[in-house]
Amino acid sequence: MPKFIYTGEDDNGKPVEATVTADDRFAVYDIARAAGHKVSGIKAAGAGWKKFLDLEKINYLINRVSQDELVMMSRNLGSMLKAGLTVTRALSVMERQSTNPKLKGVIKKVVERINNGDQFYLALKEFPDVFSDLYVAMVKAGEEGGSLAESLQTLSLQMERAANLTKKIKGAMIYPSIVISVMVVIAILMMMFVMPQITEVFKGMDKELPATTQFLITTSDFFAGNVALVLSGLVLLVIGVVSFFRSRVGRIASSWLVIKLPIIGTMAKETNSARTARTLASLLDSGVDVIQAISITEEVVQNVFYKKVLKEAGVRVEKGTALSEVFVERTDLYPVLVGEMILVGEETGSIAGMLKELALFYETEVERKTKDLSTIIEPLLMVVIGAGVGFFALAMIAPIYSISDGLGG
Repeated sequence: MPKFIYTGEDDNGKPVEATVTADDRFAVYDIARAAGHKVSGIKAAGAGWKKFLDLEKINYLINRVSQDELVMMSRNLGSMLKAGLTVTRALSVMERQSTNPKLKGVIKKVVERINNGDQFYLALKEFPDVFSDLYVAMVKAGEEGGSLAESLQTLSLQMERAANLTKKIKGAMIYPSIVISVMVVIAILMMMFVMPQITEVFKGMDKELPATTQFLITTSDFFAGNVALVLSGLVLLVIGVVSFFRSRVGRIASSWLVIKLPIIGTMAKETNSARTARTLASLLDSGVDVIQAISITEEVVQNVFYKKVLKEAGVRVEKGTALSEVFVERTDLYPVLVGEMILVGEETGSIAGMLKELALFYETEVERKTKDLSTIIEPLLMVVIGAGVGFFALAMIAPIYSISDGLGG
């Protein structure tokens, strides 16, 4: 007879899992009912090598929870809690609706922990790869303040705004990145396979070649004669660049470079200002104390120089200094408006409201400048492509003119 594993709850509501031998799945329900268990799931027990191949566990490990999925989960949870559902009931609905194995598994474990007596935010804290410090802090504030539904709605809005801003910036950079990458690949392939056939003609000339032509011939000979070395070098270069920017020195260098570049630097400052204001506003609005809110915001921003400013702000606020003071002093990173708006918020007792307006203003500014950036990038790319094609054409045409002049003489 086949074996089955069923999961469910006993009479006290505690989770149970049992392996039974039965004719079919229907018989499993009878066995569980006789034991006083309520069945929530049944699966065939593995045998032999199959027990080592747990597809459910593999799917759980290889999948990731996207920001969009978290936004939808938070928004729907908030709506269901407002409608009167309990947290566990709402989470169970989300588990059934989700198609992501990772998210389904996480929600299931969160429900189990809540059923075992944990608070919602403590259950979420066990999964830092899915729920950030910001997420946990806002859920904790909502849970302790009796406004969990409102906190989840605020959280979903905050994550959605942040995700949309990031997508717009990445979207503006995808086009030039693809064009430049394709240009580099085409140039390398031409040097390896096309140029050697063209330059053979020039090598047979008894004339001194122009410097541009000689440069192309030398480069082509090296690329064609060392294909494996060139390809290996390119792979190592990419790995080296990625590793460098992930290192501490690389993060500092990239953080400094981004805020110093023309046009990009202004956008980076406004993006970090929007992210700082939006995160602080969401946390303060949910009831998180200002010191913890600053600490969590420090984790949210990625630029190391902005992290230092927020760390300094946390230390000074803890000593009794006004929050606006640090931002007023650091106009090299935060625009003047940031410090002034926070100062007005402190004077009127509505810091969270002022921060929301500030975030909305800079998010709108970044969106507008992102569109403008796309307009600027296209002609610049045309110039770069034209320069590359022109250099190649000049290097190829110059020797031909040299031959023509020699024949004419």
